[in-house]
Amino acid sequence: MAELTLFSYRKGHSVLHRIDVRFKILGLLFISMVSLNVRVLSLTILSSLLIILAIDCRLKFKSFLREIRYFLILMMVILIAHTLSTKGTIVLKLYFLSISMHGLYEGALICWRLFLVVLVGLLFVSTTRPSEIKAAVEWFLNPIPFVSGKRLATMLSLLMRFIPVILNQARQNADAQKARCVENRKNPIYRIRKMGIPLLRRMFENADRLIFAMEARCYNENRMDPDLCFRPKDWVAFLLVSGLCVLLLII
Repeated sequence: MAELTLFSYRKGHSVLHRIDVRFKILGLLFISMVSLNVRVLSLTILSSLLIILAIDCRLKFKSFLREIRYFLILMMVILIAHTLSTKGTIVLKLYFLSISMHGLYEGALICWRLFLVVLVGLLFVSTTRPSEIKAAVEWFLNPIPFVSGKRLATMLSLLMRFIPVILNQARQNADAQKARCVENRKNPIYRIRKMGIPLLRRMFENADRLIFAMEARCYNENRMDPDLCFRPKDWVAFLLVSGLCVLLLII
C-alpha cells in the first residue's frame, strides 16, 4: 500500500477540521494574499499563528520539510539569485560576485512569504476532505453564468486526489534509482531524465486507468455531495481571520 503523504486529508478534531470548507477557502485566499504583501513584523505574527494551528493539527514538521525539500532547494536558488542581482551595501565580494545586505534581506523575505503560502496550503489540504472541497467549489461557481460548476469542481477534486499519488510515485522512483545507484552518476541531466520520464509515464498511465474505471462505473457529474451549512463558529472564525488580515496590512 502506498504511504500517505502530508499533502492529503488526515482525520482529526482540530480547530481547522471543524470549520466550514467555504470559510477555509476564503481564509486561504485572504492569508495567501496578505502574506505576499506584508513585512517582517506582520510575517512574524502570521508565522506564529500558523505554527500554533499546525501544532493543533498534529503536523509533523520534520516530515513537512522532507516533503517540500525540492521546494526548499528552489527557495535557496531564489535567495541566491536575488542576493546577487540586487544593488545595495556590499557585505561580501568574491571576484565578480557581490553580495548586498539589501538583496539578502529582500531575498529572505520573498522565501519567507512563499514558505508561508505553502504552509497555509498544507493546513488546508490536510484538514479538508476532497469531497468537501468539490462541494464548496461547486457552491462558489454555480451563480456564475455559462460556467459548469459541477465539471470544474470534479476536475479540481480529481487534481487534489492525484497530488498524493504523484508524490508517492516520485518517492518510489527515487527509491528505485537509489537501488540502481543512479544517484552516483555525476551528470545531473542524466539523473533528471531517469527521474522525470518514468514519473511522467506513470502519471499518464494512472490517469488512463482512472478514466477507464470511471467509465466502467458510469460516472457522471450529478452526484450526492456533502451538505454544507453555516454555523455561528464559522462566522466567528471568518471575522477573526478577516480582522487579522486587515490588522497585518495596517502594521
